[in-house]
Amino acid sequence: MKSRQIRRFLEEGNKAKVSMRFRGREHEHAELGQQKLERLMLEMHDVANIEQAPQMEGRMITMVLAPKH
Repeated sequence: MKSRQIRRFLEEGNKAKVSMRFRGREHEHAELGQQKLERLMLEMHDVANIEQAPQMEGRMITMVLAPKH
């Protein structure tokens, strides 16, 4: 994950959409991807609000972070 770039986007006042795509057997372990996104939320809690919580959509998990004002 590129958490430094996400932090930079948020500090500039931009939103950040984080998505993870699961291929093949990875889809069976989607809970590991969910845990990574939750860990990212904890890392970004000082500069970001969670606009959309991690949500599974087919073979992708997406999350939207908005900057704090």
